[in-house]
Amino acid sequence: MTTRSGPPPEGGPPPEAEVQWVYQPVELQHPDGGWELGRITAWWRDGAGELWCRLRTMRGSGGSCPQWFPYDPDRILVLPSAGI
Repeated sequence: MTTRSGPPPEGGPPPEAEVQWVYQPVELQHPDGGWELGRITAWWRDGAGELWCRLRTMRGSGGSCPQWFPYDPDRILVLPSAGI
């Protein structure tokens, strides 16, 4: 399970034209096994083909600053956003 976060490997935000902006609810599993609600606000695929997501968690009432994470479906569970 990966725990990398922050800017993608190139060192800064990905080019705007390559980013797909979304609003997707998720649950994020922390290394201690706890879960937290969050939102994916963008998707991006790097030159090596790795999928990254821009994730913001709901910590406290103010939330956290969005950060780029490599998408790990075992750790980041995409939740339905409509039609339950």
